[in-house]
Amino acid sequence: MINQLDYRGTLAIEMFEVSTPSGPKLIPNEFAPRVHNTGHWTIEGSSASQFENHIRAVMGLPLQPPRMRGFAAMVNLIGSHKPTAEFAAIPDVGIHLYGKEPRAGRKLGHVTLMAQTAQELAAKLPPLRKMAEP
Repeated sequence: MINQLDYRGTLAIEMFEVSTPSGPKLIPNEFAPRVHNTGHWTIEGSSASQFENHIRAVMGLPLQPPRMRGFAAMVNLIGSHKPTAEFAAIPDVGIHLYGKEPRAGRKLGHVTLMAQTAQELAAKLPPLRKMAEP
């Protein structure tokens, strides 16, 4: 179907992994014909972000192969967020605020945490999550 539309650009499918008696299962949640917030980690975490490759595709330019730059995790800032300086004091963090007015349940931005190993990321992530809580 997408070929019939001659679609060019990023096509995101957001999925959730759920546990079932027969093992893990992927459940599609959202189909988005655009860059998607679940891929915002690519700004810091990949050699070519979803934004860059989306523009390249739309303009008919060659795509850049995305290569991970270590390990990354993204934490959303929902409802309210701490002052930017608190996040900026954490090494290997990228801060992205969307300029929206705070309100309950609203995504105001995200913070991307980078690490060289999965173990390092797992150790650094819980304090960042706690800090990001409204």
